Amino acid sequence: MIKGKATLLNILYEKTKFFKSVDINEKMDGATPPSVFIGSFGYPKVFIGPMTPPIHGNTEMLDAPEKWLSRMNTPEEIAELRLKLVRGKRTVHVKEDSRFVDGIRDIALAKQSTEMEIEFSKKPTGGFFHEELQPFGPSAPIKSWRIESGRYDEKIEKAYYDTDLKSSDAIMELYKAGTAVSVIQRALSVGAFGLKNNRKLVPTKWAITAVDSNISETLLKDVREFPVLEEYRVYECEHMRNKFVIIFIPQQWSYESMEAFYNAEGTSATIFSDYEMYHKKKEYASIGGCYYSIRSTVAALLIKERKQAAVIILREAYKDYIPLGVWLTRECTKLALEGKPMVFQTIKETLNYAGTKLTVPMKRWIEESNLLKTMASKGIQTSLNSFLNS
Repeated sequence: MIKGKATLLNILYEKTKFFKSVDINEKMDGATPPSVFIGSFGYPKVFIGPMTPPIHGNTEMLDAPEKWLSRMNTPEEIAELRLKLVRGKRTVHVKEDSRFVDGIRDIALAKQSTEMEIEFSKKPTGGFFHEELQPFGPSAPIKSWRIESGRYDEKIEKAYYDTDLKSSDAIMELYKAGTAVSVIQRALSVGAFGLKNNRKLVPTKWAITAVDSNISETLLKDVREFPVLEEYRVYECEHMRNKFVIIFIPQQWSYESMEAFYNAEGTSATIFSDYEMYHKKKEYASIGGCYYSIRSTVAALLIKERKQAAVIILREAYKDYIPLGVWLTRECTKLALEGKPMVFQTIKETLNYAGTKLTVPMKRWIEESNLLKTMASKGIQTSLNSFLNS
């Protein structure tokens, strides 16, 4: 991730200290949604464990990001929901084969919430917020635990037992069958996919990006072969103190994701971005996993319409923004693309309209956009200059 973005986000994280995690003692029982967390620190020896609230019954909503935007209106609601999850942890090697790892896998692949009893070696403390990962509550090492056995999700189970199926193929088969992206990511993180000898635990953060990247790049192989879109389009969505304006331009595939994060006072914004041209992006996106989560939703729409286009994402994160994970960018752009777009015939009309939906002046977006500068050399220089020189 861009150093400047990480620094800015660290400042924003300070506000999350006002949130209080659930308060529990060394022993607890409850039902995990199902939810697990695989850490990355110390890789290949990492902390893994279940995330469980002190609540029984159906707790699915605590780890179902695809359902949150339609049921909650503020980031505080989501944060308070997630801070009920208590993270238990134990250090294992990513290739370890043990009863504990099997238990974590059973939780992750479960069709429904799994009841458990757990004892920690000390009282769980803290709370966790991150731009890439969903928040969760206090954590502590696991001393002992007991879980109830449950049934696997049938689609996930089929992929799990097919040890000749590559993980990339398993991801796409499940995606095309309608399995929620978050479910696929969780299964990948516990080593449920891939050739038998290649399976291992994958840190949750890496698994999220791997699935988004795999889905989008697979879809884009077809997108690049489709005819070019005939019109300019603007889609938009505002939710959770974020605004997304998505611009489709009738050119061959290219993509840029731009983010303007306002400071804690809401007085100024810093823009971060990364982009790709027609061919596959080789290096990891400097702005992090949100680049791939948005790309996957854009690619899905182009597949549906059997078209290709240049796509520019303009995102503004406003004052009192709370980091909730890259699922937010995926679901917000999905929501935007489900709406009816505004359609235009020229780039100037398109950018004029888009500018009315944003607080950062369009002139600044253009100045900091790599993709628009590249397009300027291909026939839209005059229109762009009308912004830059006004």
